[in-house]
Amino acid sequence: MAESVLSQRIQNVLACPHCSGPLNLSGPVSTCSNCNAEYSGMDAAQPDFRLRTEKTVTLPFQVGTPASTEGINLDPLKFHPKPEVDYSGVNVPFHLSKEMLSHFPKAKSPESMVLDIGCGNSIHREVCERAGFEYAGLDYMEVGAHMLGDAHALPFKDNSFDFLLSIAVLEHIQNPFLMMHEAYRVLKPGGKFIGTVAFLEPHHQDSYYHHTHLGTCNSLQYAGFEIEQIAPSVGWSVLRAQAPILFSKLPAPLPNLMVLPLHAAHRLWWKAGSLVSKKATEETRLLWLTGSFTFIVYRPSG
Repeated sequence: MAESVLSQRIQNVLACPHCSGPLNLSGPVSTCSNCNAEYSGMDAAQPDFRLRTEKTVTLPFQVGTPASTEGINLDPLKFHPKPEVDYSGVNVPFHLSKEMLSHFPKAKSPESMVLDIGCGNSIHREVCERAGFEYAGLDYMEVGAHMLGDAHALPFKDNSFDFLLSIAVLEHIQNPFLMMHEAYRVLKPGGKFIGTVAFLEPHHQDSYYHHTHLGTCNSLQYAGFEIEQIAPSVGWSVLRAQAPILFSKLPAPLPNLMVLPLHAAHRLWWKAGSLVSKKATEETRLLWLTGSFTFIVYRPSG
């Protein structure tokens, strides 16, 4: 049998995505000992743990109490004064800002693992491994992904990962409350979860829900996460995000240049508004008109 692309440590936390039963990984296919569902064997070039049949999931919802961001930091993300990881010399993907990287945790032991949900072609592997984590990347269909799986039914045991990462994925999820429930389930108590979600940017690649700060807070709190911060993007404003659609077929960076006068006029208008209304603050402008949000949350240790 060829050597598996999944380490023994990752194999040890695999579970059937349909029923959470144990998987027999020793044969040419991986078989669930509970429901007999079959998945890729460990010698596959890209192990596939996507659901083979439909799965019914029931989640309880309490109504009557609106979601609230009271007490939550909604300011733009700042550079952490004491970053745990030194990323100098690392090839950092353009969508990971230095501010976001400064909040990445450092692995507490050689056994610590990170799950990159919606990893694409595993573009975040290097930054995760620099932090000392063993990398597990999961995507629904990307050819370059570490493994294939569904964020609605993660193929892992409870409390498996020390750190979760999910960049520009939540807007593509058909049932975001279920994804957050699954993320909470596989994260260890005390573990950190960092991600981004689209707000006022174009609907792209079959995106479903673009989240406001309140919507982001709602789905995170529903799952049980403790929210450290929900930060509007400063550099990815609604005008910059929409520019390629407003001026489609223009080569980059011309669309951004086209909206610069409008952006300047918009900033001046809000500044003038702040002289007559206390609500017209820079913080409010960013919350209402950002292209995306970054969230930093924890699973409580208790």
